[in-house]
Amino acid sequence: MIQHCCPSLLKAGLVGALVMIAAACSTPSAVVETPEPVRIYGLPAFDEAHYERADAMLSRNVMGLVFRDRVNTTWLSESLFWYSVNAPEGTEYHLVNTQTLSTNPLFDRERLAAGLNTADSENEVSADNLVVSQITVSGDARYMEFRHDGKLWYVDLESYEVTPQKPDNITAPRSAVFSPDARYAAFIQDYNLWVRDMHTGDDIQLTTDGSHRFGYSTDSQGWTRSARPILKWSREGYMISTYQLDERNVPEMHILRTAQNRPELVSWPYAIPSDPDDQVPMHHRVVIDVQNQVLVRLQGGPYHQRTSNCCGLTRGNDWADNQFIDGNRKLAFVATSRDYKEVTLKIADLRTGEIRDIFHERDEIFIETNLNSRGVPNWRVLYERGQFIWFSRESDWGHLYLHDLATGERLNSITEGTWNVSDILRLDEETGRIWFTAVGIDPDKDPYEEYVYSVLLDGTGLSLHTPDTGHHSVSLSPEAGFLVDTYSTVNSAPVTVLRDSFGEILLTLEEADLSRLFEAGWQFPTPFSAKARDGETEIFGLMFKPADFDPNKRYPIINSIYPGPQIGSVGTRGFAHSRRGQAQALAELGFIVVQIDALGTPMRSRSFHAAYLGDMSDNGLPDQIAAMQQLAAQHDFIDISRAAIYGHSGGGFATATALFNHGDFFMAGVAGAGNMDNRGYTFYWGEKFQGPFERFDDGTDSFTNQALQHQVEGLTGHLLISYGTMDTNVHPNTTLQLIDALIAANKDFELVVMPNRGHGYANESYKLRRTWDFFVRHLHEMEPPREYRFR
Repeated sequence: MIQHCCPSLLKAGLVGALVMIAAACSTPSAVVETPEPVRIYGLPAFDEAHYERADAMLSRNVMGLVFRDRVNTTWLSESLFWYSVNAPEGTEYHLVNTQTLSTNPLFDRERLAAGLNTADSENEVSADNLVVSQITVSGDARYMEFRHDGKLWYVDLESYEVTPQKPDNITAPRSAVFSPDARYAAFIQDYNLWVRDMHTGDDIQLTTDGSHRFGYSTDSQGWTRSARPILKWSREGYMISTYQLDERNVPEMHILRTAQNRPELVSWPYAIPSDPDDQVPMHHRVVIDVQNQVLVRLQGGPYHQRTSNCCGLTRGNDWADNQFIDGNRKLAFVATSRDYKEVTLKIADLRTGEIRDIFHERDEIFIETNLNSRGVPNWRVLYERGQFIWFSRESDWGHLYLHDLATGERLNSITEGTWNVSDILRLDEETGRIWFTAVGIDPDKDPYEEYVYSVLLDGTGLSLHTPDTGHHSVSLSPEAGFLVDTYSTVNSAPVTVLRDSFGEILLTLEEADLSRLFEAGWQFPTPFSAKARDGETEIFGLMFKPADFDPNKRYPIINSIYPGPQIGSVGTRGFAHSRRGQAQALAELGFIVVQIDALGTPMRSRSFHAAYLGDMSDNGLPDQIAAMQQLAAQHDFIDISRAAIYGHSGGGFATATALFNHGDFFMAGVAGAGNMDNRGYTFYWGEKFQGPFERFDDGTDSFTNQALQHQVEGLTGHLLISYGTMDTNVHPNTTLQLIDALIAANKDFELVVMPNRGHGYANESYKLRRTWDFFVRHLHEMEPPREYRFR
């Protein structure tokens, strides 16, 4: 019977199929039978019900079904704080006393509504439709400022007398960065830095010599570009550390915006790895006294546009790697080399601009001063103590060390062991105790879960303050006597508690309500571990199953990949339902979906992180495959012969690589917005994780091995490529080069072009639907519902 040979025909062409049929069915009596279609849920074809179930699980649909999981805390004193929490009826506000352990509403909605009606008789409001925002509370919680109906108000929380704030009609410029006390709003105008005094409305010009491609505080390089100035305010809010960015010799990148009649050309300076040093952007550092309008240029520059840990120049509103010290008379900062292998801690005298080098470190792979991709660099100058804290991975693990500020000499290790410090939370110079988050200390717990610890600067007195299993996010009281701690795991709901400094729970503040989420059919993913390509290193991931999962059926398996190196596929080990909604949605179409943090991702050892340094096209794929094969060996419901992969950005790069180099394993993939050749991507990315650009005598270079247009001959499976025509992060040019190579190689592929989209189109309905259709056709071998419309 021919039915045994038919599965192999699915990948064969017409001629090949006829040859195979003739060979397999050569006897005159042979009867060719049509194979049974691959069925799912017992149906001969997909209908909209499957897509509706998947649609319901998208992040944008499930985010509003979770309550009491997002707690935002504001400390008023050591004994008093208030917090907001998302609740079914809207945002709630609570006031907590740490001494009495009492919890009360921050304000009485009925009385506040009545007070507003008295103060503003034209716009009547009730407790039910009262909406407040931008809340500021006095230290004793007696008075509150807030915004309602577009106006600012002030209320006495004892009498509930409401008065409008003085109408000064002063608004902040668009894209402004406020000083810590909100007195000044810094903004860019005509390439110069200005501030607006929010008390008087006066605009003050701080620099005068800014010009085209040589402007102040410019944010134009890297993943994003904006009109928002990049700078660091001093804590008191009258000193600014920033730079004049020299882009005058940086070659331009070009892109076309689709428009009626003629497309519009958009050009901007954009450095790539092959650009020489005289054609990359450079910082000329300056410090500005806003009150006296005095600018001091720092000596020793210009400096490369780098931060000592990945990625980007800012952390929140602050330019990273800057610290005002000595009563704002000095500035400590870290300069990072173009190749990310060297960093130098420097201190500048803000009266003269003179600079002194304090400490230098070189790492032959690349420097990271914080393993969180958007974490604040983990160095601190303790000026009063004459010391500084430094983060290093010289032991293969990320730890803190204490150094002498005068000599740079190391005094002692603050932390040590086969684990990593994550973020410095607080430093008490007087007591010498430092609070921080860490991963991997307890070998019996998930090595990616963050816990809060403290230790003395001499390395003694290590204490755990969050003993409950889970990923912890905390807010410390001003004197660190209390912690508001929200913790969860990938398969448990968030709980927010008040702890004392010993980690004891004093009060349970909130427990997340997931009832509506579960009613919608959502379920927790299943965590798992496996061995990497070496058969020894343990790696971790998540598995997503459809809500109507049947262990007696066999499901195709799809890998949802983001390979790093700055983060992995899974992300935080907390609940984070919104981040994983797309994987669960895809699972609802009858797939097993996995996310795996392979070699090359952070938060483990230095050697783990640098596993494929010098060949980014490795992408950890051998580890992904090994883990998927181990899962299939453990679970009969996984059909490993129908394996696929998808991803966006770095995940798109990894997906294309998987189809080109591992076509014997992956039969289909959807690659979106991939940096398909990092020679054409922003220079700060490739130069860190691929290495410095070098040309070789044979005509190749140090980036040739990762350029996917040279690997297209390996494509045997089904590939869908997409890009946005206005993607200024990952330029479409590298994808178009890849497409040209595929055409030259006569390879079949599908293409989705998203006109006038930037980098963030991955979750647009059309792109999602095309992805779902693609996998249904090639993994289930069924036809999806035509042109399904997302709700």
